[in-house]
Amino acid sequence: MANVLVFTELHDGHVKPVTLEILGKLAGQSADVAVIGDIGADQVAELAKFGAQNVHKIKGANLDKYSPEGYTNALADFIKSKSYDYVFAGATSMGKDFLPRLASKFDAGLASDVTNFTMDGGVFAGTRPFFSGKCLAKVEITGPKPHFVSIRPNALGMTANPTAGAGAAADAAGNAGEIRAMIKEIVKAASTKTDLTEANIIVTGGRAMKNAENFKILEQMADVLGATVGASRAAVDSGFAPHAMQVGQTGKTVAPSLYIACGVSGAIQHLAGMRTSKVIVAINTDPDAPIFTKADYGIVGDLFQIVPIMTEEFKKLLGK
Repeated sequence: MANVLVFTELHDGHVKPVTLEILGKLAGQSADVAVIGDIGADQVAELAKFGAQNVHKIKGANLDKYSPEGYTNALADFIKSKSYDYVFAGATSMGKDFLPRLASKFDAGLASDVTNFTMDGGVFAGTRPFFSGKCLAKVEITGPKPHFVSIRPNALGMTANPTAGAGAAADAAGNAGEIRAMIKEIVKAASTKTDLTEANIIVTGGRAMKNAENFKILEQMADVLGATVGASRAAVDSGFAPHAMQVGQTGKTVAPSLYIACGVSGAIQHLAGMRTSKVIVAINTDPDAPIFTKADYGIVGDLFQIVPIMTEEFKKLLGK
């Protein structure tokens, strides 16, 4: 059995779903959770449901807003006071930013953007994509402990019947240390939709959408499914959608349960960002489009005719 610490981010007071994915996969290990700041009793209970033994709320000056230096210093001091074998976090924007810094504090190894792993005998063995997802590599970590691992959101999936933990919550003092670059303000996006990297269902439009106005038909489908709308680089470069919606090698890497590609050709750069999706549905007028080689289900036809029909069928199936 390994002693593991899982760092969780908070979004509007809620833990990130990737934290629960990680905890569920760590069944059989001794898993604690660390969070910077305060966390509600309901969220502590949710963490305990998925196996958290202890929930450490790290608090201190200059930790009210995220900074890579402040979070790294505070977590490094906390980890040094314990004896963890592994430290896990989500491969989110924040995780990708500070976790390598944290690993360097311990001169330790980091396995990043892992999509699956085992902990046989308390020893980590993971799988992560290489070369824009063209191949998968088995990875292990050697050297000084703790070892560090970041997990791609949605890649593991939620454990159906998790093993509950004690969920004992306690405050811990955190020292941000010297911060040379401070985030002064965070402006929240106007959209209330789930971020692409955490969305369970994604509906993506490509260059075939023709203009930004036509993305409304994708938004209508997404509203029915509870999905988030994405865009290919071709659609973004054409001005149909903002870069925040871009899926692909130069956009966001996603791993939803369902990915619906509408008018997306499936260039290798796009596939690199979504090929780990559980189920891929492609709609395209070109039967030879590369996207069909990766799709679980393909529809050859005009998306402007097919998408509204699918939306109506989804309404019937979901009772909306």
